[in-house]
Order: sequence, then structure tokens, then C-alpha cells
Amino acid sequence: MKTSLLKWRPDYDNAAEEYNKAATCFRNAKSLEQCRDCLIKSSDCHRQNRALFHAAKCFDQAILISKEMNKLSDIRGLAERACNLYQQHGSPESGATVLDKAAKILEQSHPEDALQLFKQAVDVATIEDSTRQGAEYASKVSRIMVKLGMYDQAADAIRREIGLLQQVGSDSAIGRLAVALVLVQLARGDYVAAEKAFKEWGNCCDAAEVQTLESLLQAYDDEDPELAQRALSSPFIRHMDIEYARLARDLPLPKGMAIAPKANVIENAAASYVSPNSGAASDASKPVAGPAGGDDEDDGGLC
Repeated sequence: MKTSLLKWRPDYDNAAEEYNKAATCFRNAKSLEQCRDCLIKSSDCHRQNRALFHAAKCFDQAILISKEMNKLSDIRGLAERACNLYQQHGSPESGATVLDKAAKILEQSHPEDALQLFKQAVDVATIEDSTRQGAEYASKVSRIMVKLGMYDQAADAIRREIGLLQQVGSDSAIGRLAVALVLVQLARGDYVAAEKAFKEWGNCCDAAEVQTLESLLQAYDDEDPELAQRALSSPFIRHMDIEYARLARDLPLPKGMAIAPKANVIENAAASYVSPNSGAASDASKPVAGPAGGDDEDDGGLC
């Protein structure tokens, strides 16, 4: 790296190679921090030498070292730098792959960072017309959003995934996503949007899925919790992706129609109620006595 009177420019190529050798030695010696520093320095030397692919590979290895060090918060930044270098080199597929690999490492412990990496992977794949790969990354975006309870964003992500699958022509996958979209809309509390999603994409569902969705929407329309529970317990919903299966399990059921409880009647608790007017009415119905000393035929009253 040093310059002299006869050496005006640092020898980045040899320096990168020496840093790589040093990183290997540090890794064998379990000095992971120094190993990662050497890899980053090697990447910088490769970048100065315009060897962008090798520079990206160094960041790729640094991601694995960070995982061994349990410094997961550094992985997202390293993955983004590696993807940028891969794209500059003209290898966007490798860039999307490194984003996917880093996101899988972060998915359990840092789902927010994993979500951003998967989003970037979708953008990289779709820019390069790799629609099928982009749909796979979009599926991971949707599932993480459902896991985090981001139902509004999850509905938009599922629609984007459906759009990518339409370009591929995978109707069966669209049918399963239609079920997922209905569940997400019900989780949002928007029955109208759930019914609209079924009407829009239900033609891609198979017979069992259509029957289950019809029963589910009918249950929410009729406020029937038992019918909704039976629909949500259908086999194909239980065997969906784990995030959607858990969503169906935890979905709020309709409340049902409130039925007033029967009143308990206590015998002889109080005297029967008699209307004040009932006496006058009964008196009016009684026969009217005739005048004293009148004829015998008038003794029977009016009748």
C-alpha cells in the first residue's frame, strides 16, 4: 500500500490478496473481529482496483463472520453494500441472493431488518425482469408483515405478489393468496374488502377453497361464530404457511346475535296485579237490580 519515488500508486491487487490471507489466519485463530476488519479492508482494495465482484464477495464473507460473532445488527449494512457492488458489477442476481441470505439470518431475531432486505431483493429482482424470483421474495415480505401485525401493509404486499404471479401464470398460487388476502382483510376488520377480494380472485381458487371462503364470509355476514370457526378449521387453511395458519387461528370471530336471557318466575312472590279499571268493568257487567217491590220478571236484571 505504500508509495515511493518509483511507486506512485499503491498496489491494491496484492494488498487485497494479503488482507484475504490475513483474514483466513485470524479466522483460524478465532480472532473474528480482526478477521472481519481484514475482509472489509480487502474489499476496499478490490474496489479501488475496480474488481467490484471480488469486493462484494468480501462483504459476503463478512456477513458470515458477523453471524459467528453474534453481531446481527451489522449484517443489514454489510448486505446492502455487497448488493450495491454486485449491481455495479452487473450481477444483480448475486445481489438479490446476498440480500436473501442476510434476511434469513435476521428473520427470527431482527424481523424489521429482514423485512427491509426482502423488500430490496424484490426491487432488484423485478428491475432485472426476474419475476418468479421476485414473487418468492414478495411472499416473504407478506408473511413477515403478517407476523408483525402490519395488516394494512400486508394486504398491499399480497396484491403485489398476486400481480407478479399473474405475470408468471401461476393460478394455483394466486388461489392460495386469495385465501390469505381474505384472512388479512378480516383481521383488519374490513368485511367488505374481504368479500371484494374473494370476488376478484376467487376464480383462481379450487373447489374446496371456494366452499370454505363462501362459508367463512357467510358466517361473518350472519354473525355466526360457530360457522366461522368451522370454516377456519378447514384442512387447507391449517396447512397454509405458518404465518397465515396462525392468523386464522387468532382471527377474531363474529360476536353473534345477543339473546336476552329468560326471566326466572318466582311463584307467589307478590300479589297479582289488578287494573284499577277492572272493577268498574266487572261492575258494569253485573246485572242491574230493579227497584224495590218491582215485578218478578225484572229481578233477573238486564238479562
